[in-house]
Amino acid sequence: MLAYGAIIQPMEVELPENMLRCPQCGGDLRADHGQIFLSCPYCNSTVYLDKSQVVFHWYLTPTLEENQARGALARWMAGNLTIKDLDKKSQVISTSFEYFPLWYFKKSDSKGKESLYLEPAAAISVSELRNLRLPAGDLKRYDDTIAAHAHPPSVPLRTALGWLREHHNVGEGEVQEQALVHIPIFTFKYVFEGIAYTTVVEAATGIVFANIYPAKAEGPYLLAGGAAALVFLCLASFPLVGLVSAGIGGAGIGLLACSGLGILAAPLLFALAVWVAAKV
Repeated sequence: MLAYGAIIQPMEVELPENMLRCPQCGGDLRADHGQIFLSCPYCNSTVYLDKSQVVFHWYLTPTLEENQARGALARWMAGNLTIKDLDKKSQVISTSFEYFPLWYFKKSDSKGKESLYLEPAAAISVSELRNLRLPAGDLKRYDDTIAAHAHPPSVPLRTALGWLREHHNVGEGEVQEQALVHIPIFTFKYVFEGIAYTTVVEAATGIVFANIYPAKAEGPYLLAGGAAALVFLCLASFPLVGLVSAGIGGAGIGLLACSGLGILAAPLLFALAVWVAAKV
């Protein structure tokens, strides 16, 4: 018998090896051997099993078809980041669609401001995907109907937490929410001057991601900018030279010379900048 006032210590119930707790409702989840994707029979949450750790499992709905994704790629190729006419000079050699897995982390600071972070949950050549902006309101519960196109995760959660600390200086204890998210992507491989490149178009927003691509050469732009700066620096010295050599009158003459020559030089420098932009 227990004495009056005795404290009864709660007993910890150890779950069987294949039993886990739902992170949403706390219900028991039974995982078959090798099973990693589960749906809770009590609250219908979809979860992912990462070495016996259960996390929510979401996906992002695509809004772009393949032709629209190609259009987003063409606009990016014709933009300011890539060399001139890359959209016309390159050739797309393959296209593929899949739902790619990312680890999703949410952190809140002392003022309640939320910060979201993404880390790849599988190997990919375009690691820039971690810079994707992923509003939580756009996420839906993972559906088995997309399983045929879903890339299986291969990066453990613990590894992704290490990357989070390395890339964003966010410790594991600061993370309030973590989940696995499958995002829709089109992967395009194209060839330019005999070299193959890979670019990803995120199929929900049309944002283009690429680690390596034929970028514009900076040299010609730096040369044009340097020439313009040198010309106007020389012109600006005319009034000072006139003041030193002939006093106030010389400064006035120098100012007139600076203004007149500046008016003549401006169109020439502008034409140089336009020519560089057209050729590079």
